[in-house]
Amino acid sequence: MPETIALEQERARLSAIKDPPTHWLGVLKQLGPGLIISAAVVGSGELIVTTKVGAEHGFKLLWFIIFACMIKVFVQIEVGRHALTRGVTTLQAMDAVPGPRYKVSWMVWIWMLMFVATFFQLAGIIGTIAEVFNLAGSSLSTTSWAVLVTGSCAVLLYIGRYGFIEKASTIMVAIFTICTMVAVFGLIGTPYSIGMGDLAEGFSFQLPSNFAAAFAAFGIVGVGASELIYYPYWCLEKGYAAFTGPNDGSAAWEKRARGWLRIMKIDAWISMVVYTVATISFYLLGAAVLHGKSLAMTNADMVPSLSQLYQESFGRAGLWIFVIGAFVVLYSTVFIATASNGRLCADILKLLGVLKIPNEQSRGKVVQIACVLLPALYLVFFLTISKPLTLVTVGAIAQAVMLPLLALAALYFHRKWNISSLRPSSTWTLLLWISAILMTLVGGYSLSQEIAGAMKLLGVK
Repeated sequence: MPETIALEQERARLSAIKDPPTHWLGVLKQLGPGLIISAAVVGSGELIVTTKVGAEHGFKLLWFIIFACMIKVFVQIEVGRHALTRGVTTLQAMDAVPGPRYKVSWMVWIWMLMFVATFFQLAGIIGTIAEVFNLAGSSLSTTSWAVLVTGSCAVLLYIGRYGFIEKASTIMVAIFTICTMVAVFGLIGTPYSIGMGDLAEGFSFQLPSNFAAAFAAFGIVGVGASELIYYPYWCLEKGYAAFTGPNDGSAAWEKRARGWLRIMKIDAWISMVVYTVATISFYLLGAAVLHGKSLAMTNADMVPSLSQLYQESFGRAGLWIFVIGAFVVLYSTVFIATASNGRLCADILKLLGVLKIPNEQSRGKVVQIACVLLPALYLVFFLTISKPLTLVTVGAIAQAVMLPLLALAALYFHRKWNISSLRPSSTWTLLLWISAILMTLVGGYSLSQEIAGAMKLLGVK
């Protein structure tokens, strides 16, 4: 029986092999993982953390925000390349990194800590969604809205599959990107209109004396640690690795791999453009409106302050545009993060030997169950700690700490398992190293700040 199952799985793998499209229309049809990631990226990091940085520092960090979005895409593509050519998930790849291990690699154990910390972030987002509706005059309590958000997310993901998630992500990405860009242009003619002098300040390459918030933003804007881990899973579900097929050392395989790698790169770069444009828009709104009004971003007044972003552009209608836009932005993050975390749960349970998952059908069932249980867990976190900004910041810091490990893993994959015929150019390798070094510095700085804060609370000098 096991031999029969293995034979059937091998036949299925071989039947999935196909050549990559070369015409632009065929290429567009094969895009998707990046749009899913974009829907997760443009969420709490952009609406809350990026806007907070703009409110505190004005336009001076615009260059830093753009740089933070662009530079991490090299690590994203490298982990995607590894998944495509070897057909392994992110956790399976991390489990192969050398070092101490107990059942799984040391890197996977550290990832588990970050994984739990992201629940704080998602709980904070759920709380923010509830506050957004209450700002609009909803008669429902914050708890009721939190239950509705988590419950609807669980139901949609239980009945949905990859195609549904991709389509839903594309729609949400389009809505929140358009809403936010229109809000920026809507500032023209108001006291908070953005001029050339403001943009010049944004590219003066300044850093504030206390740039902890900027480093936290680096960890969460663009592809954060979570999205870097998610991306290979969606590439695998799209079929990039299956289309390429197992590496048999043939010239035909190398040709297919090169073609599908090209499509994956296009997918990653297009998603980078989308989330960078959205991130810039949120930052400019924060710098122009909130910084211009000297409005602070705290747990108590976060949502009312954020609503000012749209009311200056659209007047009275701005409140409803904010409600719709903020809901789409934040809900998309919860939706995609839950879908991705469900896949991670199935993977880690299999790696730890807790569950036996012999085939895709079994895996799908585990993912469905996880997508129902995880939103309930977020709800518990929110009801226990009802401070959305604090919850989101905890998640942001955890992601920043995880960045160095992902950078290390990407460099290891690049050096150890890169196929010589598919090796990228020396320029690409240099940019990958720059990306990895910066991610390491940011993560190290965030960790040192947290240790210093903990010691201060304990009274240790």
